[in-house]
Amino acid sequence: MRSFIGAVALLAGMFAPRVALGAPPVTPMQRDVLRMVEERDIGVDLAPRASTCNTPSNRACWSSGFDINTDYETSIPTTGVTRNYVLTLTEVDNWTGPDGVVKSKVMLINGPTLVADWGDFFQITVINKLRTNGTSIHWHGIRQQGSNLHDGANGVTECPIPPNGGSKVYKFRAQQYGSSWYHSHFSAQYGNGVVGTIQINGPASLPYDIDLGPLALTDYYYRTADELVVFTENNGAPASDNVLFNGFAKHPTTGAGQYANITLTPGKRHRLRLINTSTENHFQVSLANHTFTVIASDFVPVQAQTVDSVFLGVGQRMDVTIDANKSVGNYWLNVTFGGQGFCGSSNNPAPAAVVRYAGAPGGLPTFPGAAPVDHQCLDLINLTPVVQRTVPTTFNKQPSNTLPVTIDLSGATGKLFSWKVNGSAININWNKPVVDYVLTGNTSYPTSENLVQITAVNQWTFWLIENDPNGPFSLPHPIHLHGHDFVVLGRSPPATPASQTTYIFNPATDGANLDGSNPLRRDVAMLPAKGWMLIAFKSDNPGSWLMHCHIAWHVSGGLSVDFLERPSDFRAGISPADALAFNTNCAAWRAYFPTLDPFPKIDSGLRHKYMRA
Repeated sequence: MRSFIGAVALLAGMFAPRVALGAPPVTPMQRDVLRMVEERDIGVDLAPRASTCNTPSNRACWSSGFDINTDYETSIPTTGVTRNYVLTLTEVDNWTGPDGVVKSKVMLINGPTLVADWGDFFQITVINKLRTNGTSIHWHGIRQQGSNLHDGANGVTECPIPPNGGSKVYKFRAQQYGSSWYHSHFSAQYGNGVVGTIQINGPASLPYDIDLGPLALTDYYYRTADELVVFTENNGAPASDNVLFNGFAKHPTTGAGQYANITLTPGKRHRLRLINTSTENHFQVSLANHTFTVIASDFVPVQAQTVDSVFLGVGQRMDVTIDANKSVGNYWLNVTFGGQGFCGSSNNPAPAAVVRYAGAPGGLPTFPGAAPVDHQCLDLINLTPVVQRTVPTTFNKQPSNTLPVTIDLSGATGKLFSWKVNGSAININWNKPVVDYVLTGNTSYPTSENLVQITAVNQWTFWLIENDPNGPFSLPHPIHLHGHDFVVLGRSPPATPASQTTYIFNPATDGANLDGSNPLRRDVAMLPAKGWMLIAFKSDNPGSWLMHCHIAWHVSGGLSVDFLERPSDFRAGISPADALAFNTNCAAWRAYFPTLDPFPKIDSGLRHKYMRA
């Protein structure tokens, strides 16, 4: 039986078959969506993998000439394989969720986990059967080298796909390998259910026997994401109502629903792909009486490091191994919240899944597990990438390389909270994306696009992000960059978020502590409250790349910039076929919006468009 995530509003996709093998779907909608996915799976082009040296005893090897030490930014296997998928978005009212509570509206996607091997191509047709909302699908963390127009950021790389049957074909290469997810970059769909996972098979830094596949963790709300975005324009973020584990959850008071189940084989080492697909909650994850060994952070393989728990900010991934070397039994996989509430919170006081050893008796675990260390909303910064990078650490702080994050409480926009970077809240134009300017050679970019131009070729670019040191308060932000991994050269000293300890980058003292010798590298990193983070990436991927906070309410409120990288090279590299597809989709969207759309655009356009529930 395939894992069924209940077609739940925040995780409406199919995940790996060895995780969350719970009860079958029980509602008519769940059965309908499962049937759609099963029928769709029959047609998926899943070509068998070529002969490989990748075995349980040697996961570092992949194929002839490719292994864990291969630099995937410069050398990629040629497989000749294209993985074809069709993802269809639908909209459902009065839907019964996994913990028994009826939601007024969900938006579902009938997609399975998108699976490929390193070097394959994905070709994904997205069909939008929503009633009034456009859509665009972002393939989180995918480098998109030479395929920026397939990044899925509406208002930046494309116009939205219009509703009532509009479609778009995305095609890109699996240049990296590891674990990730896909989600809508339009409207509140991300929080209403347009989410799925990605698994790209490749080498690993540690041997393991069994791949358990993705485990998506998400905050779950009974109100629609649209309602919550409007609410958070003038209020603090509410606690989530529950936390889903691959779409499963128990109601904390009624007991409705069920726990996700993960099965371990005694004596074997298992790989588990942890993915935080939330809109606001950051998680601490631990397994009672067990440790995790981290082997990848986001799409970056790292040297194996054993820990008692992991921290997952919104959008982050951690691939871990678990040794099934304890007594045969049942164990709690726990999610907790640290940082004195600054990492989010939930009305479920003990979100959990059940890890069962094969052969264990039925029933729930009895030992709750030790409370993990409080990560204080901070990443584990000492993870060591396998493929090394050496980066200069001579940094001269200037306005041109400093990106201050601030909160505007003036109410000038009609909302209490407005989030800004570089003094401006992004406000993209669905009808005229940044790519439209590039294709037509129009350099009169609106200030509202919050563009930062990079013209240097194949050079390290450095960006100091400072988190509102002089503001009334500051929150931790998961900063995500499209089109690149970035290195973290340094960040402010650790502090509890509640203390609101202010740290401003001081070149005289902080400059000496920067680390450019193979530092932490990933595509989402936590910006400390009232602190700073210095990142760098090489200008080797021409395109229009968003960098934004991955808390849905914050990017909706404007917390984003758009790096326009090497615009002349970008324009020259756009194929005629991509340009035609871009213009065709934009023409279809402009025919719909705003004339036929009953709802106006009221925020940044990257995360929300009001919809009556």
